[in-house]
Amino acid sequence: MKSYNNRLFVNFIILTGSILAVLGFVLGQLFPFYIESYFSKNNIDLSADQIDQVRKQFSFIITFLIFLAFALISFVANNLLRNLLDPIENITQTARELTKGNYRSRAYAIGPASIVELRNSINILARNLQEIEKIREIEEERLKTLIENMGSALIMIDREATVSIVNRQFLDGFELTIDEVKGKNFLTLGLPVELEKFIDHVFLTELPYRKQIEIEVQQEIQYKQVYGAPVVGEHGRWLGVVIVMHDISELIRLEQIRKDFVANVSHELRTPITSIKGFSETLLDGAFKDEKMLISFLEIIYQESNRLQMLIQDLLELSKIEQHGFSVDIAPTSLQEVLIRAVELTSPRLDEKNMQFNVDIVRDVMVMGDFNRLIQVFTNLITNSITYSPEDTTITLRIKENNEYGIIEVEDQGMGIEKGEIPRIFERFYRVDKARSRNSGGTGLGLAIVKHLIEAHNGKITVESTVGVGTCMKVSIPLYK
Repeated sequence: MKSYNNRLFVNFIILTGSILAVLGFVLGQLFPFYIESYFSKNNIDLSADQIDQVRKQFSFIITFLIFLAFALISFVANNLLRNLLDPIENITQTARELTKGNYRSRAYAIGPASIVELRNSINILARNLQEIEKIREIEEERLKTLIENMGSALIMIDREATVSIVNRQFLDGFELTIDEVKGKNFLTLGLPVELEKFIDHVFLTELPYRKQIEIEVQQEIQYKQVYGAPVVGEHGRWLGVVIVMHDISELIRLEQIRKDFVANVSHELRTPITSIKGFSETLLDGAFKDEKMLISFLEIIYQESNRLQMLIQDLLELSKIEQHGFSVDIAPTSLQEVLIRAVELTSPRLDEKNMQFNVDIVRDVMVMGDFNRLIQVFTNLITNSITYSPEDTTITLRIKENNEYGIIEVEDQGMGIEKGEIPRIFERFYRVDKARSRNSGGTGLGLAIVKHLIEAHNGKITVESTVGVGTCMKVSIPLYK
């Protein structure tokens, strides 16, 4: 704009200078004739030198006036051009800034009403664009926050099969980084084959599709509920596909536990009932006449009835513990007193197998716990250790503490537990030694109850075991401070 302003000014000066030059030349040529005519009419006699002198003076005056007029005209023209073109230049510069995305730019031009109106229109446009930009930024931030914090993994693939959007859940789920994914073809990411087939299906059909798939990630089987749909822009233009994956591995696991629970409960109930019914029918058929057989059968019926009663009691207890809102009566509790009471309750069973306790207690530890519930926990753990240990072995009991927890360890010299089975021992009815499970007299619910009671204390239980050597159960309860 400045160069155009300069060119216009130069052209105007050239034109004005030319006109003044022609005017000066014409006046210079006409002046001698005018002087001679004037002097002749008024009978004024001048010598040739005087006439030449007058002519020079006139030429000087004319030249001076022409230069003065030229300077004034240049000054006025420059100011006029600046007043007319500078506002336009300011508005033009503002428009250029708007095209660059600088919506904070404003025009400050002053001038005629048309210039002011144009300036106001440009500023209104800039404010509207700025508001639109703010709204767009807010929407983008909301969308980004939603995508990043949604519980499901999301990936968007454009029509060229390259990844355009991916969230943190997807990257963490497949142990990828944004640099390894963004802008890359999805087939080069090393995704599970089942997932690649699902994406290919959505690409080929261009229709919404939902499927439950089983994939292997880092040698771990996971179950995913996957939903895919085409992304359609304006005028029906196909832009790509979006894939959303929800991890349902935990739901599948819980469903399997539920099925196992129903099957196990049915089996555990059926076994004593079948025994009771069978021996009762035998007695009704005449076996009661044999007193020795009668007593033997009644003892078996009594034992199976007790077993059935224990099962029902444990089921009711577990149901009560698992209910929402279940709590324990927390109070300062001595771990040593808890352990003494648990030992008293389990000593008869220990004596039956000619086993002994090895107690390692340096000093008592006070924790925040429910005295009766903790006795129930450690009675159950000690009973398990006695049940699955051979005769003439030792069960070691220790009391320790760290900065946060009081710790009781129950260590036996029993059969031990396979490493792969340790995560499952707290499941209902899960038994490590299935061949001895029902002869042990337990219900298969003890450790499940133990785990829930410890969690109700905000504590934790860990298991260390070596097959053929023994098992150590470590229970941690928050310290009393």
